[in-house]
Parts: sequence; C-alpha cells; structure tokens
Amino acid sequence: MTPTKVENAVELTKVLVKALVAHPEEVHVQPQAQEKEIRFRLQVHPDDVRHVIGRQGRTIQAIRTVVAAAAPPGQRLFFEIGNMDPRGVE
Repeated sequence: MTPTKVENAVELTKVLVKALVAHPEEVHVQPQAQEKEIRFRLQVHPDDVRHVIGRQGRTIQAIRTVVAAAAPPGQRLFFEIGNMDPRGVE
C-alpha cells in the first residue's frame, strides 16, 4: 500500500465533505490503513452529520465510491462518522 495513494484519498475525502457541510473548518479525517482496508474516521460538527450521511446513506455511499477510485487498488473502505464534542473529547 502506497502512502501517497492513502494521502490522496484522505485529501479527496476532506474536499468532498467540506463542500457539503456548513462548518468546513470542523472537518477532520483520520485514516487507519491496514493490510486490506482503510478506515476513515470523520469528525464533523454535530449539525453537519446529517448532511454527510444524506438520505438513506446515499451521500456517504457516493463519497465512498469516489474515494475508492483514488485509494490503492484492492482496498476496502470504511467510514466512521462522529461529531465533535465541544470539549474536544468524544
């Protein structure tokens, strides 16, 4: 797995999510790359969670599809979406 491809996937995820939310400054993406999968931990403002997930999960599924094209081949992608705790602790 090449770190450059993972970094590109992280940056693409940030760009896509920031375009959807009302508080783009509070978007944080933390990747956890393993042998055959990449987990993206998305942290967004509590009011923006619904915008990222979308109706029946269609928005996050579309994000996953686009990011999969930028990710290393053969990698499974998982997205975990949480909101930011005002104290910085979740």
